[in-house]
Amino acid sequence: MKTIRASIIGFGAVGRGVAQVLLDKNDYLRSIGIDMKVIAIADSRTAVIDPHGVDLASVLSGKKETGTVGSETISGTEIIRTIDHELVIETTPTNIETGGVGLVNMLAAFERGRDVVTSNKGPLALKYGEVIAAAKRSGSHCRFEATVGGAMPVINLACDVLAGNRVISMEGIFNGTCNYILSRMMEEQAPYEQMLAEAQELGIAEKDPSYDVEGIDTASKLVIVANSIFGMNASYKDVTVAGITRITPEALSLANADGFAIKLIGEVNDGRINVAPKLVPLSHPLSVGGTLNVFSVQTDLAGPVTITGRGAGSIETASAILSDIISIYKN
Repeated sequence: MKTIRASIIGFGAVGRGVAQVLLDKNDYLRSIGIDMKVIAIADSRTAVIDPHGVDLASVLSGKKETGTVGSETISGTEIIRTIDHELVIETTPTNIETGGVGLVNMLAAFERGRDVVTSNKGPLALKYGEVIAAAKRSGSHCRFEATVGGAMPVINLACDVLAGNRVISMEGIFNGTCNYILSRMMEEQAPYEQMLAEAQELGIAEKDPSYDVEGIDTASKLVIVANSIFGMNASYKDVTVAGITRITPEALSLANADGFAIKLIGEVNDGRINVAPKLVPLSHPLSVGGTLNVFSVQTDLAGPVTITGRGAGSIETASAILSDIISIYKN
């Protein structure tokens, strides 16, 4: 049995999802030889530390009741630097402008020779090369499946499952908020503003939805795909981006009458990275509704391979984090 001491840095929806999944899957992890001990958890204000293993159920309950994880005031970065452990689970919020505290945390982890599993897109979308180089210098693992497709295995599919194939191109829907709004606009023949308000009321869209509806979220994910799957040295500035805010019910109806849906499609093809609304045949695998995401790769041996799944949600995203943890430590 291999004991892995981990910290969870960031205890919002995804961090809490990770804690719940580790609780639920503890017996399974032990059955494959992994004894996971979360020795520290930090949110933006407080922390809890226990070298023998934090009581995850108690911390989850306390977070729900009080909004805090514990009585310690040490920062997540200081936990990474000063508390001895093997794995940092980095789930702080994405900052696409600077990389934010997530970038600081990842680099600090690699300086201490710790492995990192993350759902944080910002550092990898902005400074992929720097992050990966730092991990290699320290001999650390860096896994980030959760940054792109939530529960949908994008990077692992292309790099592991389809190993030996050359990925020629890829395209997909990587933002459930946009897909929901466009689907509902078509169903209800309603304007963008009305369906955005509905999505916000249901918790599908943020109060400030610009990150999603202007294509920024999809573009960030594409940069990670371009670098990790295609070996490009891309950053956010290399992506051509258009969002969905100017799409009208009339445009959707005209497309539908001709057998098409309008979807926000991200694609990497011939060294170009593009995010834009596109016409998709209603019978095409990319024509999925609601909050679903879909990812399609064209390969030289297997041909086209397409998968569909939930791109968001705390437990769904945590499932990708769990998969990455297992891939590092199972053997």
